[in-house]
Amino acid sequence: MIDRQTIDKIMDATNIVDVVGDFVTLRKAGVNYKGLCPFHDDKTPSFMVSPSKQICKCFACGEGGTAVNFLMKHEQITYPEALRWLAKKYNIEIQEKELTDEEKQQQNDRDSMFIVNEWAMEYFKDILKNDPDGIAIGKQYFRSRGIRDDIIEKFNLGFALSKRDALAMAAAKAGYKAEFLVKTGLCIQGEKGIHDRYAGRVIFPWLNVSGRVVAFGGRLLDSRTKGVQQKYVNSPDSDIYHKDHELYGLFQAKKAIAKEDRVYMVEGYTDVIAMHQCGLENVVANSGTALSVYQIKLLRRFTQNITLLYDGDEAGIHAAMRGTDMLLAEGMNIQVLLLPDGDDPDSFARKHTATEFKEYIEKNATDFIAFKTRLTVENVTDPVKRSEAISGIVKSISVIPEQILRSTYLSTLAQRLGIKEQTLLNSMNGMIRKDIEDKEKEREWTKTQGESVEGESKAPSQEIIGLHTADEQTQEVERLLIQCVIRHGEEIIFEHIETEDGGQISMNVAQYVDYDLGSDGLLFHDERYNQILREAVEHSGEEGFKAETYFMHHPDADISHLATQLAIDRHQLGRGFQVKQREGSLRQHVQHLVLDLRMDIVEKRLKEIQKEMRQAGSDMERIRELMEEFKSAQELRNALAKQLGNDIIR
Repeated sequence: MIDRQTIDKIMDATNIVDVVGDFVTLRKAGVNYKGLCPFHDDKTPSFMVSPSKQICKCFACGEGGTAVNFLMKHEQITYPEALRWLAKKYNIEIQEKELTDEEKQQQNDRDSMFIVNEWAMEYFKDILKNDPDGIAIGKQYFRSRGIRDDIIEKFNLGFALSKRDALAMAAAKAGYKAEFLVKTGLCIQGEKGIHDRYAGRVIFPWLNVSGRVVAFGGRLLDSRTKGVQQKYVNSPDSDIYHKDHELYGLFQAKKAIAKEDRVYMVEGYTDVIAMHQCGLENVVANSGTALSVYQIKLLRRFTQNITLLYDGDEAGIHAAMRGTDMLLAEGMNIQVLLLPDGDDPDSFARKHTATEFKEYIEKNATDFIAFKTRLTVENVTDPVKRSEAISGIVKSISVIPEQILRSTYLSTLAQRLGIKEQTLLNSMNGMIRKDIEDKEKEREWTKTQGESVEGESKAPSQEIIGLHTADEQTQEVERLLIQCVIRHGEEIIFEHIETEDGGQISMNVAQYVDYDLGSDGLLFHDERYNQILREAVEHSGEEGFKAETYFMHHPDADISHLATQLAIDRHQLGRGFQVKQREGSLRQHVQHLVLDLRMDIVEKRLKEIQKEMRQAGSDMERIRELMEEFKSAQELRNALAKQLGNDIIR
């Protein structure tokens, strides 16, 4: 972990104009700079960079932030990786926490494995280019698949000699230890020593999102695959590679995915390569394995839109159905396209230009719900099977976290099938309730077993349609309130407040918000907001503390990005981008927002009480309790209305 002092040193040295200028051609525009936005298809320069504020913003697509935010988005790297990128640029030594001897050994082993893999990739590439067998066998294979030299180079393709210990001997001669050849999976330990895993195969290196070589895939040549089931051999899991954490081609595709805001998912190496050669670069492969949550979260760093591209046979249909509920649950928008019989993405790409392929996708791809409906429900007459199929589709819709999207899909499904929407809604809400109950039971069981639940994912974010944990109005008030904490957290708004012991204190924005909400045990719905408020209060006493700078440079990437977005619209990057200033003093503004939040909470509780009274039936004791609470809540609401300057609500 990079310590706070080092982060501050990096940020102090960073010049955002230099950083953005490494990727975007900038021209002076008054006190600022502007250029074409790298995050969307910009025709006229709309990307502004402010050297005085050290921020950037596109006034067309809205992307922007600090130099760190820019690098994370543009290079699709993590927060620590962006800091290391800047540290390297400005020759700053990174100070991280002291590692134990065991951690140092593990880190050294990992570094050694990366080094060995990098060497092996270059070794395989050299064999393909310069060895007679590599040229005659390996390169001829790629030629037969129509793969150009520039694509071979782009994907670092190679060839392994047929001799069973060729790589092992070359590695030993180059000074690499056999231990790391085995740990990476390049070689296999046998009774008579080690031998090469990929002998006689063409090689497809796997690069992780940062471009480091983590694994390899080896394919038998066509002449040797008859009767052989294991056509491909892939690296085993290791300290640097877990197959359910990586996606083939992501490193080569990440910029195109971000630019197009869509990723195409295919099955195999050659599908990815052929589509790149065709001109479609926003494509990755899961290489025949079921998608994992890790892979989906990795893709979500680039886009929420995914199109599954498979051939139209039974295997392709099965592949399209795998993992789709996980994609939906992670907020991905899924389209499905099954290619014509006899074609896979590899063969189709070789017969069409990028424009033709794109047009075909746009014309024939369908959303996943329509795809699943057509596949499992339409033309099914058996009532039981039809009911089960419809329930399966409703179950898929139920895992979608976005409530409006769930409702839209459900309405479309009802119209398509001629079923009452309320019937489907009741079924879906029952599924959501059961899912929440099951997860709650699982958490309770875990607690009773005495196991730690730290790091466990929270309960599903989706709500039953019609029920809300925080409605849009409450969310907006909370956002404005935490925006005040970020922008003005350290600013004093109350001075010389008398305490019970006769002393006097002053209170800044963060302290006031924390005190007022804390007096009734109120919390924000967004845990990031709670963390920001806590840290703003904790650091309030530090000399020179400025909340906006602190949170924009926060080591937690989520906090940093949020703070930047909430702070950025106050900065003027050029004429014509004026932001309306708040009316009244800062104290009045903060007090008003706190009262607004309290009012929203009280009004929500009043609605809940009314609902509980309807559900109480003939339980008069419960009804009396609720009526008393309702009366108290009404009085509180009226008092808040007075403070807000509204008419008293009856």
